[in-house]
Amino acid sequence: MLTVRQNLLETIRGGKPDRYVNQYEFMKLINNPLSLHNPNPKRGELNVVNAWGITRSWPEHVLAAFPVHDAEHVVIKDITHWQDYVHAPNIKFSDAEWEPFIKQAEEVDRSQYFVTAMVAPGLFEQCHHLGEIQQTLVNLYEEPDHMKDLIKYLVDFELELAEQICTHMKPDALFHHDDWGTQISTFMSPAMFEEFYLPGYKQVYGYYKAHGVELIVHHSDSYAATFVPYMIDLGVDIWQGVMSSNNIPELIEKYGGKITFMGGIDSASVDRPDWTPELIAKEVRKACEANGTKFYIPNTTMGGPSSIFPGVYEAVSEEIDKISKEMF
Repeated sequence: MLTVRQNLLETIRGGKPDRYVNQYEFMKLINNPLSLHNPNPKRGELNVVNAWGITRSWPEHVLAAFPVHDAEHVVIKDITHWQDYVHAPNIKFSDAEWEPFIKQAEEVDRSQYFVTAMVAPGLFEQCHHLGEIQQTLVNLYEEPDHMKDLIKYLVDFELELAEQICTHMKPDALFHHDDWGTQISTFMSPAMFEEFYLPGYKQVYGYYKAHGVELIVHHSDSYAATFVPYMIDLGVDIWQGVMSSNNIPELIEKYGGKITFMGGIDSASVDRPDWTPELIAKEVRKACEANGTKFYIPNTTMGGPSSIFPGVYEAVSEEIDKISKEMF
C-alpha cells in the first residue's frame, strides 16, 4: 500500500495510485506568526480590525466573515491615493514567535505528508478586501496604473512573507487562497488577469518553487476553467476548490498531466443544514464516476479540511474511502 504522500504523487503524475487521495489528507497545514497579529472574527463578532486595517464582521445569521465596506470602514477610500491608506504589517518575527510553527513542521512525518504553508488571502482578494470588490473591478478599468502599483506592493509583501516561511519552516507545499470567480464565471477576463495578476503570481509562486517547495496548491472555489493555462504557467500543481460548473472531465482530458483538479463535490450541494449520509454518498459517487482516478482528487470545494455544518467533511471522507474500494 502506498503512503499518503506516494499516493498523491502517483495521482498527480498519472501513475498508479492505489486509492483516491482523500481530500486534504496529504497536507499538514501550518500557519505562520502573522496569524498571531492578524485577528479574524469568530461567529457573532462584529468590526474586528486585522493587521492591514481591514474591518471584518461575522454576524450570527451568515456562514462566514466578510469585510465591512461602508464609507467609514473601507480601507482604500481613493485608489489614486492608495499609498495613504494601505500599510503592510511587519513580518520580521522573533525566533520565539516562530518557535511553535517550526515545532509543528518538525513533528510532521515528511515521508508520509507534505508540510504545507498556509497563505491567505491572495493578491486579488487582498485588493478587494482593502478596496471593496465592485470598486476594485471598476478600478482595473479606470485606474490601471494605480492598481498595478497596489498589486506590486502586495506582491512585494508576499515575497517577504515567502522568504520568512521558506527560511524558518522549509515547507514541502504551499496552500494559497485567492478566489478568482463566481460559480459561473471569472471576475475578470483572461486577458485582464494576464495583464494585472499573472506577473505577480509568477514571482510569488516562482519564489516558493525556487526555495524547495515541491507542491503548489491554489484554492479558488469558483469557475476558473479559462484560467487553467495561467495556473499551469504559474506552476500550480493542484487547483483546489474546482466546482462542477467547470466541466472537470473536459479539463482533465485537456490538461491532465500538467495540473490536477481537487474538488468536484460542490460544498453548496452537501454542506448544508439538512445534509444526510445518503445525499453525501450520492454526490461523492457522482463526482468520482464522472472524473475518474487520475489527475483528480475528490474533495468538497471548501478552502480547508472542514465544513460549515458539523460532520459533513468527515462523512465525505468516509464515502471517498468506500468508493475507492470499488474504483481501484
